[in-house]
Amino acid sequence: MSAVTEAVRPYTSYVYAYPHKTAYRPLPDRPALAGLWADEPKDALSLYAHIPFCEVRCGFCNLFTRIGAPDELTTRYLDALDRQATAVREALGDAAPVRFATAAFGGGTPTFLTAAELERLCDIAERRMGADLRAVPLSVETSPSTATADRLAVLAERGATRLSIGVQSFVEAEARAAVRPQRRAEVEAALGRIRDTGVPVLNIDLIYGIDGQTEASWRRSLDAALVWRPEELYLYPLYVRPLTGLGRKGPAESDREWDERRLRLYRHGRDHLLARGYEQVSMRMFRRADAPALGPDDHACQTDGMIGLGCGARSYTSRLHYSFDYAVGMPEIRSIIDTYTGTRDFSRAEVGRRVDAGEARRRHLLQSLLQAAGMPLADYAARFGGSPFDDFGAELARFEERGWLDTGAPAGLLRLSPEGLAHSDGLGPELFSPAVRAAMAAYEAK
Repeated sequence: MSAVTEAVRPYTSYVYAYPHKTAYRPLPDRPALAGLWADEPKDALSLYAHIPFCEVRCGFCNLFTRIGAPDELTTRYLDALDRQATAVREALGDAAPVRFATAAFGGGTPTFLTAAELERLCDIAERRMGADLRAVPLSVETSPSTATADRLAVLAERGATRLSIGVQSFVEAEARAAVRPQRRAEVEAALGRIRDTGVPVLNIDLIYGIDGQTEASWRRSLDAALVWRPEELYLYPLYVRPLTGLGRKGPAESDREWDERRLRLYRHGRDHLLARGYEQVSMRMFRRADAPALGPDDHACQTDGMIGLGCGARSYTSRLHYSFDYAVGMPEIRSIIDTYTGTRDFSRAEVGRRVDAGEARRRHLLQSLLQAAGMPLADYAARFGGSPFDDFGAELARFEERGWLDTGAPAGLLRLSPEGLAHSDGLGPELFSPAVRAAMAAYEAK
């Protein structure tokens, strides 16, 4: 097999959720949340709070975030988050047990908020939603410039079990090439402060495929991260998306050359971590073999619901995924945030996509197969009454032909091979339904 599979580019799209948000559309009926959640299991929900603010916007970033927050915007945003949380908790009702099994604060950069504002965010999660942050896994994203001692102390005291810091590269020239202005000393100081909190899990995000990055410079970043013995490391391939800082630059190499370089760097990073006591959880995620558990997490992303708070967060029921409007361009993001902060009634779903039985099968397969552990066929049969080979025979046959399925997996387990994991960002999009593909293709970036 060649370094890059001829038929499919290895870096098509990062599949972290399905259907993708660009397949969402305004919901004409604006369904009431109380009706959407009435018959849903609510005893193992996931809670996600989105904070759409950053001090700077990295050149590769296409997340829903804006630079800065003038005129007390964070106060108005938290006011709206409080109103939304109140409306959502009311919609969940009390007819059946309501329990959150896991929680996360993301963005943007949640630690853009001050220490007092982080206290308020935790209060909203606990007092409005009823999440027991000290009893469940709580993951919070941060950045080198905002990981200050007072903010981190709040998060540690309120129950954070995992702090994730986006470093991207310890090599300053590479950070500049990715339009990520930071100094190595600032990064190291932030990591020291995180370790001082005693929060049990540190995750460090790194990026490969940056212009000028080589195996040697990539290894320097990996080794600099390993000095801190992080419990987790995420290795992200660089993507250049429309309306981002890097998207406005011309390509430094052909697509094929870039794909081959990213694959080389991925394999180098994977092997480097595996040789140093890390286990591969997915294409991106590596966990230290002796890392402590995050806590009692009985939330299953394939089946359990999610409550998203904030204008960039998604919520999932079994039949509808919903959110607010989505944009990448700064003027549009500012407009959406302004609309959110001015909203008084959060009792209805505004933008989303229906999930029928066929899409539920695809989502289950995607979210299971892209994990290194694979998918027990019995789990799929118990939920859907059939086999993925009956429902997705053509796709799985292609994957097997390409060497992407582990033919040595134990009986009853569908699992990717190491090469299949390497091609997760090409494999995943092949499982998208024609309807979702069409909606994504029709989406106009803004």
